[in-house]
Amino acid sequence: MSASATIRVGVGGWTFEPWRNNFYPAGWPVARELEYASRRLTAIEVNGTYYSLQSPATFAKWREQTPEGFVFTLKATRYATNRRVLAEAGDSIARFVGSGIAELGPKLGPIVWQFAPTKRFDADDFAAFLQQLPPAVAGVPLRHAVEVRHESFKSPAYLALARRHRVATVFTDSTDYPSFADLSGDFVYVRTMRADRSLPDGIAPQALAQLVDCVRAWRDGGEPAALPRIEAPRAPAAPRDVFLFFISADKEKAPAAAMALIERLRGA
Repeated sequence: MSASATIRVGVGGWTFEPWRNNFYPAGWPVARELEYASRRLTAIEVNGTYYSLQSPATFAKWREQTPEGFVFTLKATRYATNRRVLAEAGDSIARFVGSGIAELGPKLGPIVWQFAPTKRFDADDFAAFLQQLPPAVAGVPLRHAVEVRHESFKSPAYLALARRHRVATVFTDSTDYPSFADLSGDFVYVRTMRADRSLPDGIAPQALAQLVDCVRAWRDGGEPAALPRIEAPRAPAAPRDVFLFFISADKEKAPAAAMALIERLRGA
């Protein structure tokens, strides 16, 4: 296994009032919440970048407040993905990529391009969109993942297109959106929406054990069995980076579930 193949586990954002006196210690300063979270998780998915552009100074501050090896994944601007004609997204893509994200340097993880549940798969238009995703900015390599939320994307034609452009497809572990674990890029991106407030760790022991098996299989180049997919699993490949985030559901328990998974992986 390549030493560069890494599993990173986290949550969406770090500012959430119910995490105070729950995840964060009582009285912990709000201004230092990222500092605290980044030393207990190994990645955070930033949702705020979906709604508005951040400044280079903001990205630099995030980089400085977090430890070596920590990674931010960024949800890309909605102005690029929430449009009728994706082929016309070039200016919005360029503005987002050029907004200062390169300030994160090695702490910049994948960019997630999330599409609306109403956005259907149009092969030509989606291809035009993928062609506009740049491979790097200011010398920093970029990795792209797409989160597609319409049933029409559950097709071999979509998978072939995503693989041709080497773009990962988010595996959305949810009953609310199309859920398929077929891999289309050289890394794995999972958003699981199953944290449970009734459990101390936010996740049942059996589900936690299954996640451990899944992320280790992905990291080592395999594909876990018994996951929903469009096509049969592919042959074993090179080791891959894996990014897994506990999102939505009972969000107040998302950090507990993420930390439980991190601890189990370290023990394994």
